[in-house]
Amino acid sequence: MSSDALPTSAPLRLLAIETSTDRMSIALGQAGSEAGCLSYNGPGAAQSSTHLLPTVGRLLGEAGWSLAELAAIVFARGPGSFTGLRTACAVAQGLAYGAQAQGVQGGLPVLPVDTLLAVAEEARWLNEQAERAAPSVIVAMLDARMGEVYVAVYAVREQQVVVQPLMAPALCAPSAMATLLQPIAGACDEATMLAGNVFESYREALQGLPGLRQEAWPSATALLRLAPGLLRAGGAVAAQDAMPLYVRDKVAKTTDERERLRLAQLAGAAAQ
Repeated sequence: MSSDALPTSAPLRLLAIETSTDRMSIALGQAGSEAGCLSYNGPGAAQSSTHLLPTVGRLLGEAGWSLAELAAIVFARGPGSFTGLRTACAVAQGLAYGAQAQGVQGGLPVLPVDTLLAVAEEARWLNEQAERAAPSVIVAMLDARMGEVYVAVYAVREQQVVVQPLMAPALCAPSAMATLLQPIAGACDEATMLAGNVFESYREALQGLPGLRQEAWPSATALLRLAPGLLRAGGAVAAQDAMPLYVRDKVAKTTDERERLRLAQLAGAAAQ
């Protein structure tokens, strides 16, 4: 979906959904501005499908916004928890379609964002708030369970994470991380930041990697900060084209399809 289809006369109102981990994060705000942003952070995983839609409804009510007034729905597409990714994608699709009932022809655009990009942005922002020098490279990592880590590498330029990764999201054993990162110029030196939720679980395996460590989780507010640039770059798609990014291939397709259909139906009904 072209960025030309997005309204430009006023700041874009966005809803962001993040359920890739065992934490759920939702944010509602205007693109490019932290002022007036409404957010919620709470338990995720299996609880996401129960609490996500009511929380979205509550935040919209607090803001006084209708679904039809949103410019787009942003969601973290993965990698991460299969259940969480399916939930976020299905709800984003359902809400996007549901906006048709409020007069939005064709439904709302949907902006899928790599979860590891959100980790990198959250780490960059936390580092900036601490008034530390910006890293040149962020190695974003999430615990993939089963003794593995999701990892992607991003450059940082002019206090912004470059959305095109130096290394695309991959799955790796923590003990193999140094070997995986070795070919990437600029990675694993004193200007590198290691970011994510893996340092406690894999402390011993990761202790040899150089770089500042920053505990960071993907967040919906990080998605809101990333959204303006991604929207300008044409990253928004029609609802039916928004898909999760699993990385790990062991996914029960039939279960996935049933769950997505159920959540999409619930979201559509909530938008009526």
